[in-house]
Amino acid sequence: MLAPSRILRTTPTQAGGGRERWSLVEHAYDSIAKGSKSFATASELFDRATREKAWLLYAWCRRCDDLADGQDHGSDPTDHADAEKRLRAIRLLTERAFEGLPTADPAFDAFGLVARECGLTREMAEDVIMGFELDAAGWRPRTERDLARYCYHVAGAVGVMMAVVMGVPKDDSDTLDRACDLGMAFQLANIARDIGEDDAADRCYLPVEWLVEEDIEPGQHMKPHHRGELADMAARLVTLMERHEAAAKLGTTRLPFRSRWAVLAAARIYGAIGREVRARGPAAWDHRVVIGRWEKTKHVLGAFWEALRNRPQPPETMPEWTRGDILIDVRMAGPIAKPPMDPLPDES
Repeated sequence: MLAPSRILRTTPTQAGGGRERWSLVEHAYDSIAKGSKSFATASELFDRATREKAWLLYAWCRRCDDLADGQDHGSDPTDHADAEKRLRAIRLLTERAFEGLPTADPAFDAFGLVARECGLTREMAEDVIMGFELDAAGWRPRTERDLARYCYHVAGAVGVMMAVVMGVPKDDSDTLDRACDLGMAFQLANIARDIGEDDAADRCYLPVEWLVEEDIEPGQHMKPHHRGELADMAARLVTLMERHEAAAKLGTTRLPFRSRWAVLAAARIYGAIGREVRARGPAAWDHRVVIGRWEKTKHVLGAFWEALRNRPQPPETMPEWTRGDILIDVRMAGPIAKPPMDPLPDES
C-alpha cells in the first residue's frame, strides 16, 4: 500500500492561473477577432497596454456567454439543458480566477489576470453573470424598467468593467455611469437588430407592455401582419439607444485620447447598426444588418475628429434609467451568494 505524503502542497496562487501573460493575450485576441469584428476594430485604437487588457476582459465575457448558452463564439445554441449547472460552472471558475488558481480554461485565467492588474471586483463580475442567469431562466421583461435592468446586466456592467480597465477610478461614479450608458446603448442596438434571431431561439426582449400597447398576441410579433408594429417598437429601442449613446459620450472627455477615440469609434459603429434597423423599417429583419469594412473605416475616422474636438453634446433628455436606479433594484435582491467550490459532477 502507498503511504500518504507527510507534506501536503497547496496549489500556488498567481494571477492568470500560472499561464504566461503573452499566451493569454494571444488567446484573448483570437477570441475577439472571431467573436466581434466591431469590437476588434475599435480595440485596435487603444494603446497597447489598454488594448491587451480589453482583450483579456472580452475573452471572459465571450466564454461565459458561450458556456451559458452552449455555444462557440455566438454560434447556434447546442443544448439548453443543465442551465443551472452551466451557471454554477461559470461562478466556480470565476471565483478560482479571482483567487489566482488555475482553471484549465484560458479565458477564465485571462480574467483572473486582468482582474488582478486592474482591480476588478467580484461584485462587478457577479453583475454580469446575473445577465446569463436571466437568460437561463427564460426571463422576459414586462416593463421598460425591466428592459433597462437586463441591458445593465448583459452590457452596462461590462461597460463599467471596461472603464476600470481603461484606468477610470472605481470611485469615479459619474464616469462609470456614462460607461454603463454606453454598454446599454450597445445592447439596445443588438436587441433591435436581433429580434428575429431571438424569436427563433424562443427569446424576446421587447417589454410585454410594449407588445400589449401594439395589440400583439404573445409570441406573434414576428408574424408578417405585425411588421409595421415591430418596426415601431424597434424605432423605440433605437431612440432609447441614442439617448444612452449621447449620455455615454459625455464621459469620454475624461479618458486619454486613444481610449476616447476607441470608445467613440465603437459608439459610432453600434449606433449605425441601430439607425440602419430603424431606416429599414418593416424590412429590417429580412437580412441581418451589418456594418461593412468601409463604413467602419469612416466611423473610425469620424471618431478621430470627434475625440480631437472633445466637446460632446449632451442629449436633449438624459436616460430615464440610470446605473444608480438599477443598482438599487439589484442590491435589494440580496447579497451575492458565495459560489460553491465543490467539484462539478462528471458528465454521465
